[in-house]
Parts: sequence; structure tokens; C-alpha cells
Amino acid sequence: MQEPAPDEVSTGADAAADVLARAHAWLAQDPDGETRAELRALIEAAESGNPAAVEDLEDRFSARLAFGTAGLRGALGAGSNRMNRVLVAQAAAGLAAYVREQAGLPPVGVEAGSHEDDADPATAAHDGAPDDGVAVAPAGDEPADDAASAEDGGSDVEEPVETDAQAAGDARGEDHDAEAGVDGEEPDAEEGGGDSHDAGAAASVPDQLAGPSAPELTETPSADALEAEGPEVPGILDDAPIVVIGYDGRRNSDVFARDSAEIFAGAGLRAILMPRLLPTPVLAFAVRHFGAAAGVMVTASHNPPDDNGYKVYLGGDDDGSQIVAPADAEIAAHIARVAEAGDISTVPRSLGFELATESVVDEYVAATAAVAPAPAGAEGLTWVYTAMHGVGWETLSRILETAGYPAPVPVAAQLEPDGAFPTVAFPNPEEPGAMDLAFEAAREAGAELVIANDPDADRLAVALPDESAEGGWRRLTGNEIGLLLGWRAGRLATADGAAPASADGTGASLACSLVSSPGLEAVAQHYGLDFHATLTGFKWISRAPGIVFGFEEALGYLVNPGTVRDKDGVSAAVAMLGMVAEARGRGATLADLLTEFDEQFGAFASDQVSIRVEDVSQIARIMAALRERHPSSVGDVAVDRIEDLLDGVDDLPPGDVLRLWLADGSRVIVRPSGTEPKLKLYLDVRGESREDAAARIAALADGARALLAEYGG
Repeated sequence: MQEPAPDEVSTGADAAADVLARAHAWLAQDPDGETRAELRALIEAAESGNPAAVEDLEDRFSARLAFGTAGLRGALGAGSNRMNRVLVAQAAAGLAAYVREQAGLPPVGVEAGSHEDDADPATAAHDGAPDDGVAVAPAGDEPADDAASAEDGGSDVEEPVETDAQAAGDARGEDHDAEAGVDGEEPDAEEGGGDSHDAGAAASVPDQLAGPSAPELTETPSADALEAEGPEVPGILDDAPIVVIGYDGRRNSDVFARDSAEIFAGAGLRAILMPRLLPTPVLAFAVRHFGAAAGVMVTASHNPPDDNGYKVYLGGDDDGSQIVAPADAEIAAHIARVAEAGDISTVPRSLGFELATESVVDEYVAATAAVAPAPAGAEGLTWVYTAMHGVGWETLSRILETAGYPAPVPVAAQLEPDGAFPTVAFPNPEEPGAMDLAFEAAREAGAELVIANDPDADRLAVALPDESAEGGWRRLTGNEIGLLLGWRAGRLATADGAAPASADGTGASLACSLVSSPGLEAVAQHYGLDFHATLTGFKWISRAPGIVFGFEEALGYLVNPGTVRDKDGVSAAVAMLGMVAEARGRGATLADLLTEFDEQFGAFASDQVSIRVEDVSQIARIMAALRERHPSSVGDVAVDRIEDLLDGVDDLPPGDVLRLWLADGSRVIVRPSGTEPKLKLYLDVRGESREDAAARIAALADGARALLAEYGG
């Protein structure tokens, strides 16, 4: 093999030195003992010439996880290209800067003198009346520098949120158990939860914080505690924007949430930490419930066990929806500035964040139970539920009791949160084998249906008995569930015979992503509702004008937009139970509902063909070839017209998507995956019967595979 030129050797050596320098800088600021030990071992191995360690460091530090409309998501571990406490601290500080900027506040540390009164507890005292939704976490001295203490062998990575808060209070010699909700117990709201606080401590939060969308605090931090935080921490500002933080049961979710709450509070924002691990939809609900400027959910949803993520919502005009452009780029720019500063230990932190009380969960439970109170047909219903090792069961079980549904047969091995996901290799109900335990339980119980949530309970899977399926059970596709729930929404929106309208008074509409079944448009037309096809993702679906229902084929459903502006697998489960119970009351089954839909709206069938690539540039080449030389047919069916969403179509934002309409009414949509190195083709047909649709979709899938092969796939 030819030897590299000297300048190439130098370049390679320089690159390796640069990666090592980045790794050392990261190590110096990492507050986590586990990831610091991991990184130190890699550095030592790389410096001793281990090529595998060098390659690993390059993967960890040659890039950083990009912040976008999905927030952050990646594998846990040390480095800028992993999820860890350094990256999360940078993200939290960047989001805090964005929230301050949007509120017209100066950056932390700028014109600090003009906010001195805000940080002075004596000038901001008020009566501290009990509230209906928030308790205050202990505020006071920062713990000893995390990085320094962790170098001595300490690490709080495994500590739960409440224990951390308790430890912080104990270090100051104060008893904060009642305020912090230690061991999961909430303070008694009627008693104010304040007996454990120093009797002489003055209340310290401005009256201006109490408003119709921001409940008063149940108890305020002590004046001594806030004063001890030091001049670099601005304290809670008058009319401070609110940021709500939630977390699920994945590894380090609680730690990342606690770090974020401290950084938001340290930036002078009103940080409200959810009381315990909860489903993502409860956090989305809380953003609106508290009138928050922003919300953060620490979750990787249904992704692999070693992943975690950071999902951001915005309040105000965004009404609790996920972020979209330009907010994503603006937040990313703030995060980049924090990262460039190079040391998260300089980011101000405060223990003056608040803990939401159980009332916010109670409100979500009540609103979701009202989606579909149990009809008479629910009595005696036998069904199976799995939480997929996630956080859905506790909340759903309360809703079932409130709404009057019989308890399910649980998949016990998957019912409680477990970030190791021991019974599934990939905790996604769409993945082969993920619902095997649920099907086993259903066969043993003679169940009528199976319902599954993904680990953060924002998605819903449903299965029904089917003798033709392997094992006797078949999982419905996301489109089948979406069309049934859309049918339900259409009936409800027009039930009183009046002109249908949404909660905001605009014309009521059904919405789905453009790659989801066109059957929803047929439902909308039948009921005289507006219809909107959006770009993929609930960040777009939730913003459809007049939306009363929305879905995406990847098991996401929005059935109660007046409560949650995001996909919600818990409320969708209740809506599905309502449909099944109503049908059951007239002697029909879930399978009968599918047949009835076909008879009324037509038999729609969908499929997906995709290729996974090693080199992502291959995807760009295929897309470019399709644009340069349009296909004349897919299989034996002629292409009628092609729409290129890069040019903008139907008021959709530009996107790297091609939509092919075929002469027989079928549709093929080609788009790169937003999360994986895949090119996806979404296929949809409408047949005269279910059998006809099945034959059409099989032929179209064969044609799509041939098309990919022809264009370089």
C-alpha cells in the first residue's frame, strides 16, 4: 500500500491531537463520575496508541448531536456526539437564553445591576398562599463544584431527583422533605406544606408571579437560602417566564431533568419540575396548564435502550406544540454559544426551582377520562395492556378507573418502568417481537383486543384476534388505527347537526402527515370537515388550523387537541376503548369496525418499502436522479403526475419529498428518513374491497422495489 504523503501524515496527526484536546477539555468540565471514568479510560488508551480507542474518540468528538425540531437524541455516553450531562447542560443554558431573549430580557450577567431588586428577597415578599399546582424545591447554596467533587470519586448519576433535593437540603441543615416531595410523597396542599421550613424565613417570590396562567407557589424559598446563592445568580425575576421539565424512566432521565431545572432557575426563569417520572403527554399538557413559555421532556420515546433525548415545546403562540423553524435554529445558536464558552461549571445554577404537585396530573387524568367515558358495552370487556417497560401504566390505570373501564390483563413483566428494557431488544411496538408477550397474555386470557403504549406513552398500538395471522393475533397498522379514530372524530364533530367548529372557533378539521393514509381525507369530506395534510411530525400536525383530530402512520394520534397539542398514546387508548365498547354494546367487534369503515369510505391499504444505506450520500443521489428523470410508471401502473415538495405544494413548507400520483388513484411518496440512514417509499391504494386493496398494494410494493433498483437503490 502506498505510504501517505508527509502532509497527510501531519494532517492525520493534527486531527488526532485535536480530538484528544477536545476530549481533555470535555473531561475537565464533566460533572458525571461514570462518563468521566469512561472518557478517561478512552483517552489513556488512545494516547497509548490503541487504534480502536482513537476511532471511538473520533466518533464521540468529531461532531456533536444536532439540535433540531426533534430536540436532541442520541446514545448515552461521554462526548459531544452522545447524550450526557455536559451536553444537556449546554442545551438547557441555550434554551434558557432563548426564553429570556423571547421575553425581552437581557442575557444572564448583562445589566445585572438593573435586576438586583429581583434577587433581593426582602423586596419581594408576599403572603405565600397555598396554590393549586406547584410546590417549591429547596433553594440555597450551590453544592460543591460537581466536577471537583466527582474527581474524588463522587457521582450522583444514579440518584433519583427527590433524593438529590433532599441531600441538598440536608447539607444546609434544613428539613425540606415536605417541600421537595422526597420518596414520591407530595406536601399536603391544604396545610401549605410549610411546617418544615424555618419559622422566621420570609417569603421571597414576587406577587407578579401569581397570575391566571401561573399559580401561586405553595411555599417560597427562604430569604436566607436565596441570598446565599450569590450575586452571579439573578434569582427569580418579576413575571419570570415559566419552563416546565418532565422526564420518563430511561437511564439518566431524572438526572438530566434535575440539571435542567437548576440551570433554568439559575437563569432567573421560573422552573417547574414535574413531580416524578410521567408520560410525555402529561408534560405537553403541563406546558399549557401552567401557561409556560417552554417545556422540556427528557425521553428517547421508543428508541433503543441506550438512547436518551431532550424534546422541547413552546407556549404562547405555539400553544404547547413542539418546536419548528425558526425556533429550532435560534435555540441551536444559543446552545452553540454556550458550548463554545467551553466550561459548563460557569453556567449559573440555582436550587430555587419548583416541583409541580399532583394536581397537574389530576387535571390531566380528569381531562383524558372525559375523552370517552365508558359506555354500557364496556362491562366485562377482556383486554390486555403493556407499557413496554415505560411510564404509561400508572397514569392510564387512574384514567381507566375514573372513566369506568374494566382493568386490563397486564403484561406484568413489562408493566413497570425499567430503562434496561429487559424483555425487548427495541422498545417499539412496531418492531417484530416487541408485542410477543402481550399476544401470549391475550391468548391465555381469551382477550378481545390488545393495547400497548411505547415507553413514554405518546404512541398507541392495537392488536386484534386474527386466525390468519401467525400466533392468532395481528397488530393493526398505524393507518388503520388512525382511520378508525378519525371516523370517531368526524362523528363527534358533527353530532349535534350544527356547522362543525373547532375549539378555537375555526372550521373543524382532520389532519394527518402527508405520508399517512389518504383515507382520512375521505372521512373529512364525508362529514363536511376541512382536511389538512402536513409535513411529517406532530410539530406540524398539531398546528393544522381548526384541528379536532390528527394522526401519523407511525402510531401517533392526537384525539384531544383542546388538552394536549401533541401525540398522546394515553388519550388515544381511551378513545379506542370507547369505540370498541360502543361496538361491543351492539354486538360488534373491532374487526367488524374495520369492515364497517371499508363499506362506508372505501378499502384503503398502505405499505412501506425502504432501503438502509451505509453512505447517506446514496440517498441524495437517488432523490436527484428521480427529480432529473421522472419515472413514467411504478410497476404496471402509469404515473399520472409528480409533485416535488422542494418547490412548495399545497401551502406546505418546502421539504425533500416527491409525491407520485398514479393513473389508478394510487400514491407513492418518496422521502429520506429524518432519523435513520434510510430512504422510504410510502404506498397507498384504494380498492373495491379489502381483498382488492390487498392485491393492489402487493403489486405496488413490487413496483416500488423495482423502481428503487432502477434508480440506484
